[in-house]
Amino acid sequence: MSKHNVQMDTAVPRTWRSPAFMILLGAGAVMALGNKIYELALPLILYDLTKSSVVMSTMRGIEFLPNLLLAVFIGVLVDRAHKKRWSLTAILLQIVILAGLYLAIERGSHSLFMFYVAGFLLMTFGYAYSNARVAMVKHSLPKSMLTSANASYNFVTTFVGIAGPVLTGLLLMLPKLHEALLLTAVAFSLAFVTLSFVRTDETPRIAAHSREGFWKELQAGWMELRTNRLLLAMSIAVVFLNCSSGMVDTTIIFFAKDELKLSNLELGIVFSAAGVGGLAGSLLIGRLRRHFPVGRLMTLSSLLTGLTSIIFFISHSAYLLALGLFLYGCFETVSTVSIWTFRQETTPYPLIGRVSGITGSIFKLGMPFAIMGSGWISEESGPRTVFLITIAVNLLIFAGCWLSPLWRQRGAGG
Repeated sequence: MSKHNVQMDTAVPRTWRSPAFMILLGAGAVMALGNKIYELALPLILYDLTKSSVVMSTMRGIEFLPNLLLAVFIGVLVDRAHKKRWSLTAILLQIVILAGLYLAIERGSHSLFMFYVAGFLLMTFGYAYSNARVAMVKHSLPKSMLTSANASYNFVTTFVGIAGPVLTGLLLMLPKLHEALLLTAVAFSLAFVTLSFVRTDETPRIAAHSREGFWKELQAGWMELRTNRLLLAMSIAVVFLNCSSGMVDTTIIFFAKDELKLSNLELGIVFSAAGVGGLAGSLLIGRLRRHFPVGRLMTLSSLLTGLTSIIFFISHSAYLLALGLFLYGCFETVSTVSIWTFRQETTPYPLIGRVSGITGSIFKLGMPFAIMGSGWISEESGPRTVFLITIAVNLLIFAGCWLSPLWRQRGAGG
């Protein structure tokens, strides 16, 4: 075995010896559980209220607007802020919103505007937390351990998240579907307590940044991204990948409920297959990155993720749908972890918040429109038409990546 491979193997357990990383991992796992429950519960609550794919897709589209509109500015603020205090504040605000939404529904308020505003704010503060978490992980670990750290984080949060859809399916059998929102608030409260124990030696440089000025700081982030040509090319590809995955994620719930007539419990169990696929992808990513550059991994995973939509298109049972979701979760995880890790490895720590924010905005550039469009297509032509469109989109993405510098990239490590 080569020296490089030995270093990669020994790096895996070393990440688990970092107290700060383990606390971040624990908090992230609990947040993942809460998010999985919320992400499945809210569309189902809206479906029960409206029976409309357009309302469901509009909700999903609005939830992605914060990434599109605010991520760049959040990134600058994260680079200025004390990451731990910033993260705790973001989690606390999500708890307040979830509790408020639960109480409003409990008292009989079913305003769509209320749901839309709550979804927008939850995603805003959720992104504020995740941006800071990326910076905290980079601050806590050396560069050589970031692939292992991201794979470990994705594995644990996915493993915990598998229980989310199953638990949600059980909860949604109860008369009050919105109790799932309260459970999400409880999970976030546990994450808040866990994260409060992390010790960091970071020193926010607000005064120094203030002398530079907000827009100069933002410009520095743009310059860093422009010089990282491979990350810029990835970001452009991810715009279209996210459009495709957003259409699938939004349509699949409506498809399962409206065409396959799955119960809430069956839906929860079937969706756990995507989590199992995510686990498989997390286990594979370390080995794959030793043999393939990150650009080629992303190119191939875009093809394979698109091909899973063929399974969705021909699905007439829960079993075939579960198979498609398993493969979808696996290929999407390989692509996502590769991109996260490459961004962390190649971005200087003082700029990580800004580069994460800028790429976060770029990643979500087309998602709100693609998601809302998928709702209209489902309403007019049926959800299977959406799956056909995503097959075509992913084939075009694969062709574009194959002809780009992403495929020509050399070196397994990225």
